[in-house]
Amino acid sequence: MTWIIVLIVVALLLVYVVVTYNGLIRARNTVDNAWSQIDVQLKRRLDLIPNLVETVKGYAAHERQTLEAVINARNAAMAAPSDPHSQAAADNLVTGTLKSLFALSEAYPDLKANQNFLNLQEELTATESRVAYARQFYNDSVLSYHNKLDTFPTVIVAKIGTFPRREFFEAEEAAQTPPSVSF
Repeated sequence: MTWIIVLIVVALLLVYVVVTYNGLIRARNTVDNAWSQIDVQLKRRLDLIPNLVETVKGYAAHERQTLEAVINARNAAMAAPSDPHSQAAADNLVTGTLKSLFALSEAYPDLKANQNFLNLQEELTATESRVAYARQFYNDSVLSYHNKLDTFPTVIVAKIGTFPRREFFEAEEAAQTPPSVSF
């Protein structure tokens, strides 16, 4: 009878460890998926920038410094390592240069009326919203994952497996709002 109780306790403990381990795996995979969603949206925004620059070039050819800054920021963002800290820094740089580029439209009324420019601007604004949502989802996933890693008794199972802490995606305050353009 004692052996049966010991076997039941061991079996329950084993089931608990397996269920907890699988929960940690799911949480880690959710964080990875959330990060890939940020990456997709940032790449989408970077893909729109060359079209926007080409559209602006036709109207503001002598604004070479601003256009080069946008291109350099895009190239730096594409070359940035795929970790939250590096991507946030690159994102801040791109956001700042895009604000400068959109400010040019105020000086060029014909550019503000250009349908390509308006379409690209709308696409970038929509992408900024997607990036903000993806950031929020990622950070929520990281928080949930960290909560699982830090709570008892899950922390014991987490120490057994390989469950590294993840970095939050933290953009500067100014980079958290899409560029505003008024007509």
